[in-house]
Amino acid sequence: MPEFIDQLKRKVVLSSSPVRIISLVPSQTELLYDLGLREEVIGITKFCIHPEEWFRAKPRVGGTKKINFEKIQALKPDLIIGNKEENDQSQIEELMKHYPVWMSDIKNLDDALNMIEEIGELVNKKNEAIEISEEVRLRFDNLKLRTLNLKQPSVAYLIWQDPLITIGSDTFIHDMLSRCAFTNVFSDQKRYPEIKKEDLKRHQPELILLSSEPYPFKEKHREEFQSICPRSTVLLVDGELFSWYGSRLLKSPGYFHSLVNKIR
Repeated sequence: MPEFIDQLKRKVVLSSSPVRIISLVPSQTELLYDLGLREEVIGITKFCIHPEEWFRAKPRVGGTKKINFEKIQALKPDLIIGNKEENDQSQIEELMKHYPVWMSDIKNLDDALNMIEEIGELVNKKNEAIEISEEVRLRFDNLKLRTLNLKQPSVAYLIWQDPLITIGSDTFIHDMLSRCAFTNVFSDQKRYPEIKKEDLKRHQPELILLSSEPYPFKEKHREEFQSICPRSTVLLVDGELFSWYGSRLLKSPGYFHSLVNKIR
């Protein structure tokens, strides 16, 4: 029987090449689509909005952190794909008692590229996965060349409002910021720390980036933060392109380059 090692260093044993796959992570759901799978993916979450045709048609098994076990049982999966950060540990551990569960653990671009290739092997789409990962790496390498000698502006990246939450240095978003040649003013923090508006005033970041997800910041919020830090450039940004670590990464370098040009 095929054996694989996931990104938590766990052995995952499959009875055969999987044909009934449930994805519990939006960015990995989109990856499965872009790898060319169609009928094999039988369940997704309510947050798996890409591709739209799957979002409308595929059975939903709850959210990323609130899984519906009865729906999963009814679908009889032969593989479930999750993520350490995005899914609830206790729920994943319960699923592991009954199904093969492959888990990713993503903190930077290299982790993401490894995940893409490892999932490709897992679902018998190795060549397609390598093609995607190599193209992503090439585009990020080109972005690095374009930003190599640029000044690195200080930035605060906000993902939630009330409480105000930013990102620390051990996150995938932090790695994406560094690839834009941005310096995270909260890099001394870990994970997703709560901050106060006074912290923003104290740091006086040159940029304040308001993400479109998980909290949907709007123009009214941009104006609010602009009044808090008048000397900062405050922008609304596409959170998917900073935080989705599947095949959507193909679009991130181009978006980052446009963003860098916009502020200089």
